[in-house]
Amino acid sequence: MKRYGVWAVIAAALAAPTCVMAQSARYLPGATVESLLAVARQNSPELAAMRQEAIAAQARIEQADTLPDPRLRMELQDVTRMGAQNPTLWPSDVGSTRYTFTQEFPWFGTRALKKAQAEYAAQGAETAVQGAWVDLATRIKLSFAQWYYLYKSHHLNEEILALMQTLEQIAQVRYAAGLAPQQDAIRAQTEQTAIRAELIGMESELQQARIRLNGLLARPMQAELAQPQDLRPLPAVQTLDPQALEQRARARNPQLATEEAKLRAADKGQELALKGRYPSIMLGIAPTQFQNEFKTWDLMLEMNIPLWQGSRRAQERESVAMAQAARERRDTAANQLLSDLNENIAALRSAQQTEAIVSGSLLAQAELTLQAALAGYEAGKVDFATVLDAQRQIRQAKLSRIKAQAEGQARLAQIERLLGEDL
Repeated sequence: MKRYGVWAVIAAALAAPTCVMAQSARYLPGATVESLLAVARQNSPELAAMRQEAIAAQARIEQADTLPDPRLRMELQDVTRMGAQNPTLWPSDVGSTRYTFTQEFPWFGTRALKKAQAEYAAQGAETAVQGAWVDLATRIKLSFAQWYYLYKSHHLNEEILALMQTLEQIAQVRYAAGLAPQQDAIRAQTEQTAIRAELIGMESELQQARIRLNGLLARPMQAELAQPQDLRPLPAVQTLDPQALEQRARARNPQLATEEAKLRAADKGQELALKGRYPSIMLGIAPTQFQNEFKTWDLMLEMNIPLWQGSRRAQERESVAMAQAARERRDTAANQLLSDLNENIAALRSAQQTEAIVSGSLLAQAELTLQAALAGYEAGKVDFATVLDAQRQIRQAKLSRIKAQAEGQARLAQIERLLGEDL
């Protein structure tokens, strides 16, 4: 085999051909993470349920600011007219009919506190919707990063398998010419068998990843996905300022906003518990009908007496404890938020540096090593084990680059989850 022919075959085996998607798969989601997010935003039943809960919480604001329904009571007195007639229920035919109309008024400021408490609860429900979307989007981004890693690793193994088949052909030619032992061809075949075994495992993992993504998208589990093509660009290192990102996270993180709304609602609940020390007032008017005329009008004032203060003090202690618990949860969420944010920033920087090193020098060095090993093997200066080592180096270098790319996407997704928005 002529040398230029060998190099042409090797170059063809190492090249990563561009995949041309079939016409039927052109509109399938999966090529980019944005296509997956668009489907999830429309299909997610979890997100739809959270939106309805937010609508319900918004409706409770008006309920909290409304007075209790008034009451109307009618009393038919002397329905037999002192035995002069059979019992009747007609108001003009009884001795007298008393109508009592009453309206309860909570103590001053109680309705305002209930309304404010409902407003904070509604804010918490709104931020919970945002938080549910952020969590779902993060799971999709992480699953897409794994989907990309598995697909590219599978594709890389197919390239290496093609390379090993080419190396086997070279070894067979050299063995036929008496320039190499038959063991070289056998080792190439053994390497191919190991790669095929890895491909089987990767195909199973790819199927599991597709099922996982379809589950997140609320699609049929076995529905097809497009082959992953493009990754989102990673942010420049200078934009990963921890202090600036911490400020953004404190202002926009949905979980922190939800805990803050719960804390404010608990504070209003504490104030509301103190209002229990004061009575509610019931005002009423009661006209009395004699036959067809209203001849007397009575006014009524009624109030409850907050006499048993033990129960109310217990309610106040409960509200204080609930407010303190909400405050502790808010502080815990903030501390965990900052810890996770800085951890993921460091990991993202590491992934970027790893990819830069692999793409900038290690991959080129591995390719040169393989070329030198092949040239030396053709010239009889190195053995086949050296070629195999060089093949493993270039495989490991490409795999390291794919892994660093997927790790960078995963860390970016985690940072965006903590920020509550795209970086």
